[in-house]
Amino acid sequence: MPVYEYAGLDSSGKTLKGILDADSAVAARQKLRASGVFPVEVKETSSRPKDGTSSGLSFFALFQRVKPGEVYAITRQLSTLLGAGVPLVASLDSLIAQKSNPLLKKIIAQIKESVNQGNSLAFSLSQHPKIFSNFYINMVRSGEASGSLDIVLAHLAEFGENQQALRGRFKAALAYPVFMSLIGTAVLFFLITFIVPNITKIFTEMHHALPLPTVMLINVSNFLLSFWWLILLAMFSGIILLKYSKKRPGVHYIWDKLKLCIPVLGPINQQIVIARFGRTLGSLLQSGVSLLSALRIARNIVNNVLIAEALDKAEDEIRAGKSLAGSLSQSRWVPSMVAQMISVGEQSGELESMLNKIADTNEREVESRIIALTSMLEPVMILIMGLIVGFVVISILLPIFEMNQMIG
Repeated sequence: MPVYEYAGLDSSGKTLKGILDADSAVAARQKLRASGVFPVEVKETSSRPKDGTSSGLSFFALFQRVKPGEVYAITRQLSTLLGAGVPLVASLDSLIAQKSNPLLKKIIAQIKESVNQGNSLAFSLSQHPKIFSNFYINMVRSGEASGSLDIVLAHLAEFGENQQALRGRFKAALAYPVFMSLIGTAVLFFLITFIVPNITKIFTEMHHALPLPTVMLINVSNFLLSFWWLILLAMFSGIILLKYSKKRPGVHYIWDKLKLCIPVLGPINQQIVIARFGRTLGSLLQSGVSLLSALRIARNIVNNVLIAEALDKAEDEIRAGKSLAGSLSQSRWVPSMVAQMISVGEQSGELESMLNKIADTNEREVESRIIALTSMLEPVMILIMGLIVGFVVISILLPIFEMNQMIG
């Protein structure tokens, strides 16, 4: 449904500005009159240039999206406004006026309109599942039920900001090794496909038996020069095949198991999943969500079939009267230390804070492991590139040494 910006006058002559969604400009004016506002100007919000030039930006509107950081920024702002006593609809109006992303403005306007029609905020958010996750919606629902929506939104904002900061640190740690690997691969490809053939052409024209390393280098160079497109095609095909095959339950299960069992990276992936589980479950319990409901939501957040199965089993055993720690301790994918900390939290009545401690501990360990891994990657990459360059140099020098011996 289109979204319209309006300027109008109320019954006392005061100027009002805002945004609303309607089927057309005429419907928007009718809706304003029905609410007691005399419309002065109504225009559809869009990403077109204000000067009326060509709508080149409309092409880029196709690629507009709402970033997670923007979602948690409006969550923080909404929490602050509600905490200050501003009504929900007025708070949403304030958010609309502050945002510059047209897509986000449209979504907030639709949420406000839904709330105006008598729907809950959680229901209104659930109409936009691509923007607001099931975890987010259930947190808001629990806040509305408990009458502490501002506090729950503050927890949500903190959770999202922590996750964003963690991803940012991971990206920063991986940026340099990835950049170096791309540059090194490009340089080696250029060396082998363009420089080496011009040098080895002299050797092949001599019709003399060449050393094995030189023959291997010439064959590799010829193959890359002739079939580089085939290598790229195979890489892209493999990525696409993996992406779509993962949707099949059997392949998805094997892939998730491989992520937990692979050397070096397996323990890191396991800690990432455990940290996500602890943070999600702790935040939900803090917001008043029941343990069984929180487990069902956390199951969809962990993004791993094996851990999800452990949570399903734990949910069934909790219904039968067992503890969460006792249920999770039976899974090989949940570390014994995590199960012990959960047990302590259950016995002391501080399960929420213990789950957050589990998340904090695992996030710190993951960060330190990734930093250590990336620091090791740099010398390994230099060593591999050095070996390849050394092989190229030796392959070129060997025929030259042989020719010098023959001349001597």
